[in-house]
Amino acid sequence: MKKNKKLGAIILAAGRGSRMKSKSINKVTLHLANKPLILHSIHLLEKMNFKEIVVVVGFAKDSVKKVLSDSKIVFAEQKKRLGTGHAVKSAIKEINSDITDVLVIYGDDSHFYKKETISSLTNAHLSANASVTFLTISTRNPFGLGRIVRDNSGAVTSIVEEKDASEKVRKITEVNPACYMFKVSFLKKFLKSIKKSPVTGEYYLTSIIDIAIKNKEKIETLHAGEMSWRGVNTKEELEDAEKIYFNLVE
Repeated sequence: MKKNKKLGAIILAAGRGSRMKSKSINKVTLHLANKPLILHSIHLLEKMNFKEIVVVVGFAKDSVKKVLSDSKIVFAEQKKRLGTGHAVKSAIKEINSDITDVLVIYGDDSHFYKKETISSLTNAHLSANASVTFLTISTRNPFGLGRIVRDNSGAVTSIVEEKDASEKVRKITEVNPACYMFKVSFLKKFLKSIKKSPVTGEYYLTSIIDIAIKNKEKIETLHAGEMSWRGVNTKEELEDAEKIYFNLVE
């Protein structure tokens, strides 16, 4: 790690997870292989060089706090669930002032990340002195995921969500699994520039990539190939994640 760099991590765990149809607990507390989803990520980060871990809570916050009661966690509450960009804004208010760069991951899809992947992402980010560095993966079935659009030189020009993608863009198999490293100074400067979605009324973190491009901020990516990844939004997806998990450990 470069001198004078102190790393923090933010885990987003405030969403209602309406497709899971859970009324009293947050979906990140559901078990994957006999351990709550979010604890897979917490235990990984606790083994690494992250000086502080901030968990953003909101819906069924007490269920998340209970699961994490034995961990040294800073909690940030997102009182109004206004999207992932707004959630990160809530977390930045709580982050220690000496943290220079932060990892941002989601509590419902980060359970398969390995130490090597996060270390590579961090090293790429710090070595390039980038404002933002994010993970990309390839998948044979990119349905529902944001596509990575690049120009002829290979530079990222945008992340296009499925609902906004043309037929040509939907054929792209490089996608965004939502694993980012940011300079804290960059977030503090540009989070307020994220505009509210006219469709959902939410502020999406992916919008900050477009903002970075427009402001000529340095962007890096780390392509992790066809690594195992599974977002969990439904009971069926949780069952699928279980199958992937046990295939990985066999």
